[in-house]
Amino acid sequence: MTGGDLARLEAEARYHRERLSLYRARAYGSGTTTPARLRELERDAEFAELRLQTAREQDTSRRKESAWASR
Repeated sequence: MTGGDLARLEAEARYHRERLSLYRARAYGSGTTTPARLRELERDAEFAELRLQTAREQDTSRRKESAWASR
């Protein structure tokens, strides 16, 4: 995984968190919202965060393996 890939995944996770946050704010205001849409945005944010976490873990493992191999 390259640094660009991690940056893209970070941006995607941030995007989904912000969309969820805006939708929740809309739900507390006078905007029209639906429980189904809220669940969809929550799921999207959760999956984006999971993809980012997985990529970070793989990157960390790869770096550790490279460090051991270069000894």
